[in-house]
Amino acid sequence: MNETTTLDFRANPPFALAGICDCHTHVFPPASQFPFAANRHYTPDTASVESLLAMHRDIGVERVVIVHPSPYGDDNSSLLWAMRTIGKNARGVAVISDTTSTEMLNTLHQGGVRGTRLNLETVGQNDPSIAQQQLLRTAKQVAPLGWHIQMYTNLGVIVGLHETIMQSAATVVIDHFGRLNAAAGLNQPGFDALLSLVRSGKVYVKLSAGYRVSEVSGYSDLDPFAEALIAANPDRMLWGTDWPHPFPPKGTVRNPALIEKSHPEDNMAAIRRVARWAKTQDIAKKILVDNPARLYDF
Repeated sequence: MNETTTLDFRANPPFALAGICDCHTHVFPPASQFPFAANRHYTPDTASVESLLAMHRDIGVERVVIVHPSPYGDDNSSLLWAMRTIGKNARGVAVISDTTSTEMLNTLHQGGVRGTRLNLETVGQNDPSIAQQQLLRTAKQVAPLGWHIQMYTNLGVIVGLHETIMQSAATVVIDHFGRLNAAAGLNQPGFDALLSLVRSGKVYVKLSAGYRVSEVSGYSDLDPFAEALIAANPDRMLWGTDWPHPFPPKGTVRNPALIEKSHPEDNMAAIRRVARWAKTQDIAKKILVDNPARLYDF
């Protein structure tokens, strides 16, 4: 297949590419092995490394980025363990605090971590001024390691952070389409700011977790957003499954006293959507292989 051949998104799997990377996953070993933080917002069901790797074999994925999930707080022990278990094809995104020591940061880096996450959305943090303070503090903290800063936040906060991100030396990764609202269309407030950041090269966007931003079956209403983001800068697009899909049903109030079942999701369909959005092999290779290899230092 040459670089401009139109991809067949119906194929199973749709790509014959080496080094495909799932840039957004989580691992939840048994709580007896790695206890959750007492102040967590939810309690996930077990999701093993073995199950993650089996899913990846099914859809043709070789590399993985494990994003440290919020139920563990800033204790990254389970993340380090998961990366060691998987080996050279794994990288991580850690959660740190302002008290995380330089020694611990170096340990995380040596273990395969290449970024840190600010999870604003899960805790309901929508104040751009507070987000700015966290971004600037974290950027200074991780600068010696060359890490990127991954942010789970929404378009309103992204608008408020636009100039800060543009002036920062740090590379920023935005999770899950920037938490846009697919039903609101391309002209919704804030999407132009996200496109501007992508065009500048300062920001990567993860084309991931369609169920977080769309209520349409198959997420077809995300097509124009994905295509606009790719057109803005294909060298700043990433893809991820968000496996094991820790997302409660609409209207559910999370209760950490209960084990929360994962959102049911077709991971093969998720990677097929990249073929639909990318259109050609060369763009798909950027999203699935080249961009992750560069950002996560594979």
